[in-house]
Amino acid sequence: MLSNIRKATVRYASIVSYLPEPKIENQTSRSMSLLEAVNDAMRIALETDNKSILLGEDVAFGGVFRCTVGLQNKFGKSRVFNTPLSEQALVGFGIGAATQGYTAIAEIQFADYIFPAFDQIVNEAATLRYRSNGNYNCGKLTIRAPCGGVGHGATYHSQSVESYFAHCPGIKVVIPRGPRQAKGLLLSCIRDPNPCIFFEPKILYRLAVEDVPVEGYEIPLSTAEIVRPGSDVTLVGWGTMIQLLKEAADLAKKNLDVDCEIIDLQTILPYDSETIVQSVNKTGRLVIAHEARKTGGFGAELIACVQNECFLKLEAPVERVCGLDTHISLNMERFILPSKFKVYDAIERVVGF
Repeated sequence: MLSNIRKATVRYASIVSYLPEPKIENQTSRSMSLLEAVNDAMRIALETDNKSILLGEDVAFGGVFRCTVGLQNKFGKSRVFNTPLSEQALVGFGIGAATQGYTAIAEIQFADYIFPAFDQIVNEAATLRYRSNGNYNCGKLTIRAPCGGVGHGATYHSQSVESYFAHCPGIKVVIPRGPRQAKGLLLSCIRDPNPCIFFEPKILYRLAVEDVPVEGYEIPLSTAEIVRPGSDVTLVGWGTMIQLLKEAADLAKKNLDVDCEIIDLQTILPYDSETIVQSVNKTGRLVIAHEARKTGGFGAELIACVQNECFLKLEAPVERVCGLDTHISLNMERFILPSKFKVYDAIERVVGF
């Protein structure tokens, strides 16, 4: 079974076009895709920290999505290297390296494959500082993993797994919505004194392109961003969902004359409750969207927070637009995952309540 999964991964990798090593031009910013921004963030981390290392099952040749292309050629095999096909082993190695003062960036090929390393992450990385009374830690560990649907990924290549890790104190969980956020948030994760998991929406690797500063910069973790201000309904999401929320908000403005405020959570754990509470107290209505399954999804935690902090301001029950409580099938993915029309319907329900 494992062999078949790995073969499928190799076949999937073979259809991904080769992306050349990014070239830094003499300017303050340049157009980057999300995967180029991730590559650039790791390049800067490796250049500015001589104790930083990059490891993963295929990072030497560039990885399945080519996020690490050119880095081994630039920094050498001792700092950018392949690991055995064992997620538990590579995360365990990253934990050990981080405890010894190295800055470890570990790549999981797909978020769906992170579960063999679940014990290492939640029982070891997340608890080490606590168990040692602050004497030891693996805070210089960042785990990267492509996540979410691509339209044809099916069971093993489409999962959004952030809520599994949101239950665990001691780690930070981050998801960017675009190239500018990806570079700044990833550099913040790499430099943060706590172990971080950085989920990258794989469908955005090449679809999301924007001007990104050439120099290194950081975007603060645990700070949500108001992507679009509004007065009638608060829309909250992260990663791929932000573009979907924008499209739904445009429909709501056109058809319902409803003004939506859009918030990108960015950091799942620990999350920015204050920004959400202030927005909901203003609008009185909230719609949350995420690709992960509805039951136990992180949207439920946000609802609990809003119910506690904004109860007297709410004008309608909070709506969730999530993935269905089922495994993702190859030919039904677009029906199982959220869409702009599902979000639009939720907006219509909260304003008409």
